[in-house]
Amino acid sequence: MEFETLTLDIDGVRTVVKAIGNGPAVLALHGAATLEGHNWARGLADRFRIYLPFHPGFGESDEASHFVGMQDMIAHNLRLVSALGLDRPHLVGHSMGGWMAAEMAVVAGERFSRLVLNAPAGLNHPEHPGADLASIGPEALPAYLAHNVDVALRYFPGGAECPPLDEFLAAREKEGQALGRILGVHGMGHPNLGRWLSRIPNETLVVWGEKDRMLPAPQAAIWAERIPNARLLIIPDAGHFAMQEKPETVSALGDFLAG
Repeated sequence: MEFETLTLDIDGVRTVVKAIGNGPAVLALHGAATLEGHNWARGLADRFRIYLPFHPGFGESDEASHFVGMQDMIAHNLRLVSALGLDRPHLVGHSMGGWMAAEMAVVAGERFSRLVLNAPAGLNHPEHPGADLASIGPEALPAYLAHNVDVALRYFPGGAECPPLDEFLAAREKEGQALGRILGVHGMGHPNLGRWLSRIPNETLVVWGEKDRMLPAPQAAIWAERIPNARLLIIPDAGHFAMQEKPETVSALGDFLAG
């Protein structure tokens, strides 16, 4: 089964969406970069129709220099749901995409079915701070993304799933600029997000790699406690890329979405 490519105009922003599978719809939001790709979705394609949009300024989507924060991304994605004609799809978000999904559920949870937050950013909890991206050199980054560093290295220059170096560097430059526009308001989160989580009405699964160095796993319990209908799944011996390190994570995700 191969990925399809859908191209939509969302308020003047050319937005590219990869789609695969058959079944109930799942909207899956990527994190602060696209380097790990979306092959994980193949593990759900026999049960679901998964839509994987590239956020404006990321991957194959066009830049949106007028976006100035996460709220622009929230509005964009809600428009995207309508443009795709999706009726209460499941919503999945990883890392920055988890923060994005959480805010979407806060303001429009009734438009979605079940919610999966996979190591979400956004909480900025002072007792469990995330890694300082600005202080992590390129050579150290893989160890922050995966407990088994060899898994992360697949997506970096020299790795089996990395594009040619010029394409890799161009993508990181483009996405770095888009990320900067999102983080320019409050950094990797919002100071009031923790107060809003109680508004999420959806049945929610909070997933976290036990050895996550990018966003520490002790945050997971805070998310699960503050979302009324949440349950928690900790993945042993996995880091921030739990779905890539432990394929059984994807199966567990699918089991939750299937109810």
